[in-house]
Amino acid sequence: MNNTMRKAMRLAACGLLAATALPQSHAQVSVTGSVQSDMMVAPLQDEQIGTSEYDNKYFLTNTYVDLLLQSKSVDAGGRFELTQWPMPGFATAPNQDFKGWGVPNLWIKGRLKRVELTFGSFYEQFGSGFILRTYEERTLGVDNSLLGGRAVINPTDGLQLKVLSGVQRNYWEHNGAIVSGVDAELNLDQWIKPLKEKGMRLLVGGSWVNKWEDYKDSLLFTPNANYYAVAPEFVNAFDARVTLSKGGFSLLGEYAQKSADPNSLNNQIFRKGRAAMISATYSKKGLSALFQMKRSDNMGFRSKREDPHSTTSFINHQPAFTVDQTYALAALYPYSTMAEGDNNGEWAYQASVGYNFKKKTALGGKYGTKVKVNYSLVKPIDYNFHGREAIDTYEGALAATDGYGSAFWKWGHGTYYQDLDVQLEKKLTSNWDIHAMYMYQDFNRIIQKHDGHIRSHVFIFEPKWKINKKLTLRAEAQYLLTDHESGDWGFGLLELSVAPYLMFTVSDQIGRPEKADGHSYGDVTHYYNFCVTGSHKGHRLQVGFGRTRAGVNCTGGVCRYIPASKGLTINYNYNF
Repeated sequence: MNNTMRKAMRLAACGLLAATALPQSHAQVSVTGSVQSDMMVAPLQDEQIGTSEYDNKYFLTNTYVDLLLQSKSVDAGGRFELTQWPMPGFATAPNQDFKGWGVPNLWIKGRLKRVELTFGSFYEQFGSGFILRTYEERTLGVDNSLLGGRAVINPTDGLQLKVLSGVQRNYWEHNGAIVSGVDAELNLDQWIKPLKEKGMRLLVGGSWVNKWEDYKDSLLFTPNANYYAVAPEFVNAFDARVTLSKGGFSLLGEYAQKSADPNSLNNQIFRKGRAAMISATYSKKGLSALFQMKRSDNMGFRSKREDPHSTTSFINHQPAFTVDQTYALAALYPYSTMAEGDNNGEWAYQASVGYNFKKKTALGGKYGTKVKVNYSLVKPIDYNFHGREAIDTYEGALAATDGYGSAFWKWGHGTYYQDLDVQLEKKLTSNWDIHAMYMYQDFNRIIQKHDGHIRSHVFIFEPKWKINKKLTLRAEAQYLLTDHESGDWGFGLLELSVAPYLMFTVSDQIGRPEKADGHSYGDVTHYYNFCVTGSHKGHRLQVGFGRTRAGVNCTGGVCRYIPASKGLTINYNYNF
């Protein structure tokens, strides 16, 4: 831990102790918490799937213990983490600093009438996160919380103000840049009587975020040139948004802009960053619909300029307008938002419709039928030159300039990502349910810094049989069909649930894994897994054995590479 972190942790620890010492006559303190521990015992080497060497050959774990103390006016909390011998993929490049153990997050929060004050570690999001979003996602190894102070003020009904400042967590250290921000949201329907009378809700919001990075961290050596450029010490970002809703309809419009922030991933250009989004949703009984579109350009925003590959240094978030698939083969080639790099902008679209056919109709049958269709499309923006070769050609020439041009509405060449999926849910009898899905996917491997497209068709069939009140048997049959050299993939699963405590699962994923060179594929390989899951009250324990395929895990457009692994895994969760 650096000195700043130590001092802040001591301050937050004192606050935590003070909270626990509150007299019972003034406040009733409740204590809650959770334990999450993912473990691998004696990981095995397997040449066929290409497993890695580990620092500890006997035991790997990512363990988190959260503690929360709550009272009427004061809350306090902290987290203990043990990641000294992390699970596979969490400490590989560029995330070598993931290893460690200690109490990185401590905080105390006080409430007094219309003011809420937080000191220590906290998470925050302004609007859709275009200029500020700090969060924790353990499956990705991301925790980019801020360490500092935040005030949430409600000076009058319908108006909320947020003011914050702090340094951002980067694994077991904190980046040197100071991140500060102000956010305001106003519910106009509480101020304008006709809107309230018509049942309309109108919310307007605006945000400002500033990053200050020391001069010594702002020197840039321009490629293909023998001089230095000085990046701005202050980078400012602004966001404005409007949300209109009535009944089941909601419409959101949002625009964000960021001042120049040259770094190695955007080829050290001084171009401003911009993002714009429109999102519309509609829902009523039996029907739901979504349409949204987003244009982002050069919106990578980090608290450490030259930490170009660490996801923990992101101040902001660019949501991916694609579905986070849960089926194994549908999630085989997930999309990662193109926020920066040689391809640092995108046009993204998503549209989905869900409809429930009523019971006792021609298409609904005896129990009704649910159908959902989703379409996603991501295109590059126009750079006023075409293709990746042009970007590489101009890389040196663009450094320390305003960079490329880009027509707002014009698409660039090619497609980053496209998918279409259709899902059907049907209850056949009182004991039988089925879920079927078809997905077409066009995945541009430039996302993974490779060449070529993988175009595939995915077929999924999932029946569920309720044998009796205690026993339920679920199965999955999946097949991915492609003409790409990666070849077809298959997946099968059987799961027996014994209510209310036990579940037994066996599965196998079959296909040709990608070799380490990234351009060729191995022989047909089985990725088998066996596991038993038990739960009782606040405890949940899962024990499994099998192989894990090397690949990419994505959540919300943020991705992490997972290496191949084999061994006995234990997952334990406890809430108290």
